[in-house]
Amino acid sequence: MSVMIKENPISETEMIAQAEKALSDISRVRDGVGRVIFGQESVVERTLVAVLAGGHALLVGVPGLAKTKLVETLGIVLGLDSRRIQFTPDLMPSDILGSEVMEQDETGKRSFRFIPGPIFAQLLMADEINRASPRTQSALLQAMQEYHVTIAGARHDLPAPFHVLATQNPLEQEGTYPLPEAQLDRFLMQVDILYPDIEAERRILLETTGIEDAKAENVLQPARLREIQTLIRRMPVPESVVEAILKLVRSARPGQGNAETDKHVAWGPGPRASQALTLCARARALYDGRLAPSVDDIRALAEPVLQHRMALTFAARAEGTTVRDVVAKLAKGI
Repeated sequence: MSVMIKENPISETEMIAQAEKALSDISRVRDGVGRVIFGQESVVERTLVAVLAGGHALLVGVPGLAKTKLVETLGIVLGLDSRRIQFTPDLMPSDILGSEVMEQDETGKRSFRFIPGPIFAQLLMADEINRASPRTQSALLQAMQEYHVTIAGARHDLPAPFHVLATQNPLEQEGTYPLPEAQLDRFLMQVDILYPDIEAERRILLETTGIEDAKAENVLQPARLREIQTLIRRMPVPESVVEAILKLVRSARPGQGNAETDKHVAWGPGPRASQALTLCARARALYDGRLAPSVDDIRALAEPVLQHRMALTFAARAEGTTVRDVVAKLAKGI
């Protein structure tokens, strides 16, 4: 994933016009999701920011917090071809990618034909992704980074746009396999889903226990989503924001002169974290109706972008320190 931070190739007037149109579309998407998902504004914002930035997101939360419902709703609202894979310990890579079958024509000639798996979708929901074995989890590595898969030496391109929204239960660890660091790094953000506040939960009780539930409606087309994603990549990034990103990411790596990091962090984020922060900051700015990101965007995105790209030392974990604690202190320093 490469990020170009150059002078905007289109005029300021045209940029503003495109941004205003995108703001209207994003507002309709937000309203469409809000009709089904009550409360959880921060979760919806971060998940949408990840999609608008063109990336993938890992949704982490206990059962019953509408993780699956959120992904389904996004697929409908954004008009994406969506598929769901329920990850289980016996799931095989071919169950995700697809496989080749031998066929025989009328003349008796035999040949192999590729049958695409569920990964050939614009929005792939990987439900309880940590329940599959590392062998199966790794089937997503090439797809999430290079947007194609290789089967029997042949390349098969994935549809565009392509997004993976994976869910994970942080409590139940029996029969699960932790995601490899390489795969975690391919998620633009880790979005933690907490319990709803009392007003949101009251609305959930009243509106989801009747005869009819609220249903999502399509408000956007995939081609329009791609246009918005292109616009986000064209947005200018102020030098102050670039410096804030570099300072934050580099200070999260041990051996870079930060005493707190050296004490608590075993390994820190790589350059992909800087790229993710840049893209997500642009997307968050447009989501909020601004034409350029600010340092406040970096502070707001520090936790979801960095927390799954860092590991603490044994001593830090023994003291009860969490990655969120470390990231929060580093974000305050930029």
